[in-house]
Amino acid sequence: MIDQGSVEMGDPRPVLWDGGEAGALMRSLDWSHSPLGQPADWPQPLRSVVSLMLGSKFPMFVAWGPELGFLYNDAYAVILGAKHPEAMGARFKDVWSEIWEDVGPLAHRALNGEATWLEDLPLVMNRKGFDEQTWFTFSYSPVRDDAGQIAGMFCAVAETTDKIVAQRRLADEAERQRRLFERAPGFITVLTGPDHRFDFVNEAYARLFGQRQFLGRTVREVFPELEGQGYFEWLDGVYATGERFVAQTAPAMLQLEPDAPPVQRFLDFIYEPVVDEQGQVTGIFCEGHDVTERMAAETELRELAETLEHRVAERTSELEQAQEALRQSQKLEAMGQLTGGVAHDFNNLLTPITGTLDLLQRRNFGDERTQRQIAGALASAERAKVLVQRLLAFARRQPLQLAGVDIVRLVGEIADLIASTSGPKIKVELDLANDSSAAFADANQLEMALLNLAVNARDAMPDGGLLTIAVNKVVIGAGHRSKLATGEYVRLAVSDTGVGMDEETLVRAIEPFFSTKGIGQGTGLGLSMVHGLALQLGGALTLASRSGVGTTAELWLRAAPSAAAPSLSRTHGADDDLQVGTVLLVDDEELVRESTADMLSDMGFNVIQARSAECAMKLISEGLQPDLVVTDHLMPGMSGTDLAFAMREKWPGKPVLIVSGYAETAGMDPNLPRLTKPFRRRDLAAAISLCTATAAA
Repeated sequence: MIDQGSVEMGDPRPVLWDGGEAGALMRSLDWSHSPLGQPADWPQPLRSVVSLMLGSKFPMFVAWGPELGFLYNDAYAVILGAKHPEAMGARFKDVWSEIWEDVGPLAHRALNGEATWLEDLPLVMNRKGFDEQTWFTFSYSPVRDDAGQIAGMFCAVAETTDKIVAQRRLADEAERQRRLFERAPGFITVLTGPDHRFDFVNEAYARLFGQRQFLGRTVREVFPELEGQGYFEWLDGVYATGERFVAQTAPAMLQLEPDAPPVQRFLDFIYEPVVDEQGQVTGIFCEGHDVTERMAAETELRELAETLEHRVAERTSELEQAQEALRQSQKLEAMGQLTGGVAHDFNNLLTPITGTLDLLQRRNFGDERTQRQIAGALASAERAKVLVQRLLAFARRQPLQLAGVDIVRLVGEIADLIASTSGPKIKVELDLANDSSAAFADANQLEMALLNLAVNARDAMPDGGLLTIAVNKVVIGAGHRSKLATGEYVRLAVSDTGVGMDEETLVRAIEPFFSTKGIGQGTGLGLSMVHGLALQLGGALTLASRSGVGTTAELWLRAAPSAAAPSLSRTHGADDDLQVGTVLLVDDEELVRESTADMLSDMGFNVIQARSAECAMKLISEGLQPDLVVTDHLMPGMSGTDLAFAMREKWPGKPVLIVSGYAETAGMDPNLPRLTKPFRRRDLAAAISLCTATAAA
């Protein structure tokens, strides 16, 4: 090794004896094509600068001579990226041609004796094969030769890209948070200091608490009416202890209008302490909602629920007595006798509840939280409706509208619903026949049966798996496992790869109220409903299962010559082509009648109400000529079907819609358009569209 101190100016020996990889690169290069020439000919000032640069861990470079030959150390090689090692000894302008417009003037100033320093200069560089935005802090300093003339420049540089990107991300995130807070449906405010001065309020806060001057003022100055209501003490406690405070439905007497008396509001809110880097509380973040309207709606719903609970309690006593009779006699017949009465009362109770909730939802009543609660109540009402339908299906008492149904098309139409209901861990596959697969069925009830089978399959695969739905036409011969008469049938099969059933469970699977699920996770009527529907359609349900392997449920349906066109209720929107006018509404249940009248009025109809068929006939005899008649079927005295026949004798083309609570179907003309209780506005609109279209035909 050559000792650094032994090198004299003009010494022909090598000058690059250290400097890591950059130094080694300098020693190995052919300098004949470099504007710097051979290292042995480099002047002493250049040698000194290079020696200083190579020995530093900080990114540095030197550009020397008229053409600014480029030299750098290991730390700077990282900045060069793919330009290294070709940049060593090259011309500075060639190395950084893409940023020369930015750094060229700075280099010119340095070569004219003016040192420059720039912080976080943005540069678009191409050092990895593509343009990228970067930031650098650096200085250009002039370097003089032996004669004291400026012969080059020296640069110490630090890349600050990561710092700038991080700062901008923080700023963008802060701005995003501010926008979120500004647009949040709930009220939000930020208070600072021990006296709780307003630093930020969003639009919802200002809208709720009136047009007051907030920013810079204390809570006690802005809300003097809250003195003695606990709010100031809660804020003081959070600031002193650093513990969050949560309040639910806290009452507050607020003066929302100038010179007006205070009014009571109910608030849900959270006081969250804001702390600095040392953990000291510096302020309080408050987020909350005005729940006054929600509480009023909950009170109304609670009253409806209490009414329903009272009626349910009455029917529960009857149900217990009927269950005792079931244990002493034939279960199916006893259940069938009970179901009609229970269904009638339940559906009459559910109709005004469902209609009211539907109206509140359509009118976007209340805030977001109230809407979620209304949606939850509607979902519960729908579950109650489905429960009644399952009871009727099990007891084989549901009125069916049989037609040729294209089973392949039906499966295809609800495949997406089944997939979304099954969840991401379950793969849904369809194995559908290419030929016609029409079968005699009620499309709506068959859809419900298929969804029941899919839900059972999903629940049997808690860790995920494969759910397969297959449709094909088969010819059943003697001794078939379905025990059906010979002939053509359509097979609808739902298979899973779930936990399966042992022999004992499989034998009891279609028993009513038998379930292997936990309490509250199923009614035990799903398979019973499918079994009852299959029998009512003249078909059968068969089950095959093995523990740990999976289950296949097969629904066998009588083949039909062809599929009927979809009904208007299945293909049109709720208000498609709805012709409004005067409607005569007949129902002996006042709550049902009022709820239905609200829906009809909301559609634009002029509603005339009658509490019985006899009252309706009296109105007609007095000159009323309605455009449409909507009537309950089972009423004291004259039934809705009798009224429909009387109307058609007087006006043959008059549309009449029968509304049924499933109490019984005896005496009901199956050709009359009908709607099942309970129903929502869209169901009523669809039924009216079908009814008027049928009458016009």
